[in-house]
Amino acid sequence: MMIETSSFFDIHKTETSRINQVDFDNLEFGRVFSDHMFLMEYENGEWMRGKIEPYGPFTMSPASMVFHYGQAIFEGMKAYRMADGGVSIFRPGKNIERFNLSAKRMCMPEVPEDIFMEALATLVELDKEWVPGGDESSLYIRPFMIATDSYVGVKASEKYAFSIFTCPVGAYYKGNVSVKVERNYTRATPGGTGYAKAAGNYAGSLYPSRLAREEGFDQLIWTDAIEHEYIEESGTMNAMFVLNGGLVSPATSDTILNGVTRDSVLTIARDLGINVDIRKVAVSELRSGLESGSITEAFGVGTAATIKPIAEIGIDGIHYPLKHVNHAKSVANQLLNELDGIRRGKIEDRHAWNIPI
Repeated sequence: MMIETSSFFDIHKTETSRINQVDFDNLEFGRVFSDHMFLMEYENGEWMRGKIEPYGPFTMSPASMVFHYGQAIFEGMKAYRMADGGVSIFRPGKNIERFNLSAKRMCMPEVPEDIFMEALATLVELDKEWVPGGDESSLYIRPFMIATDSYVGVKASEKYAFSIFTCPVGAYYKGNVSVKVERNYTRATPGGTGYAKAAGNYAGSLYPSRLAREEGFDQLIWTDAIEHEYIEESGTMNAMFVLNGGLVSPATSDTILNGVTRDSVLTIARDLGINVDIRKVAVSELRSGLESGSITEAFGVGTAATIKPIAEIGIDGIHYPLKHVNHAKSVANQLLNELDGIRRGKIEDRHAWNIPI
């Protein structure tokens, strides 16, 4: 095995790549993993020297605290094959910032930004042949941290593992999505962990999401925990609406994830001269807008989903179809074309979002 070193970690390269086993024309999201991963451990109040090694399983004690008390956070970002054949990571600094915000909320140690960024860049460079081309393909990057101390007692762990692996992926959703406005179950409460990418947030969403699928919906749109009267976010995406030609987005709070794609889309909308309104959005306003036709589009935005048009919204048992789904001149298509062009080097990166590898 070849061993190299960097400033913060050692690099153990695989002797045999698995890339020839992959059908890049038929990628299922999150099922295929690249050759290498990054791992760094925390103990005695400091981060140990990390390593990049061949992708493989962890060995952990059954008493590891993550299994019992849920200290686990993660992020999602992407690297893209550029128009000139190169590779670039999209806005990793924003994801690193949010990762450390999640770490603070979950009583976990923050990862030094310089180590995080060097690990990302080195890992993607090492596995750059795994970055697929194609309009809907990319290399999904999953950093995560878990509590690893072997102790059965309710307190913050004293040991942690920080890891990054990557997956070549196609589209997260195949086609448009149908969503249900959830008025019973709650994703996040004020003062809770809704703004963090904590694993438990997603665990708690699985049962109501399954109930929605049994009703024929693909996803939920969550509402506030107090009154269930205000739109928050979708299960895997931030939600946006086109109202009277302008773009409306629910304001972020401690119950709504501050999405990197959300921020990018809002910035691009302003660049294109689209009116942007960030505020509370009531379910009653959404219903009346769908009934009157003043709301012409709805879509979700997120790293995995990118920009995904919503074809139908269910509110209190009534289904409201949206007529402008996939229209060539729709706001969603304008935003998607601009965002994708920037990420793939086809349009000027005027905000310096891409980090070339």
